Amino acid sequence: MIRLEQEQSADWWEVEALYDLCFAPGREALSSYRLRDNVPPVPELCIVARDEMNIVAGAIRYWPVLVGDKTALLLGPVAVHPTHQGEGLGAFLIQKSLDRAAAEGWGRVMLVGDAPYYSRFGFSKLQGVEMPPPTNPDRVLGIELTDGAWQGVTGPVTRFVPDPKAG
Repeated sequence: MIRLEQEQSADWWEVEALYDLCFAPGREALSSYRLRDNVPPVPELCIVARDEMNIVAGAIRYWPVLVGDKTALLLGPVAVHPTHQGEGLGAFLIQKSLDRAAAEGWGRVMLVGDAPYYSRFGFSKLQGVEMPPPTNPDRVLGIELTDGAWQGVTGPVTRFVPDPKAG
């Protein structure tokens, strides 16, 4: 039985080990990682899936970014331990986290990924949204969690730096 939990600070290294296992070496050199540098993830959307032995079977994280001057969520990474791949856990994590993001009031989500896989969740290619190079523009996908959320939202994707005076 898989149970979902919000990722806690104590989970960080176990989740990082899962990402190291599932992704190629050098994953942190990707442009999406530059958008995460020194930016905290959105905690209520970072989910860990634990199996019956309390081992991390899957994980998903989200980060705030700016597209032009509008805030969006950057989904990723999402990973499933090889012993649980093929069980639908990745799709489950994506759908549950998107539902949670909508409930939390987020309007738009983006990612860099394969359109044939992510289109089943409603993601499609974003026009006029420019990820830092060397990202392939055909892999920049988005979904609206509220109608019209991506309408007129274009420009470069940059790090979201919270206003220290706002808190």
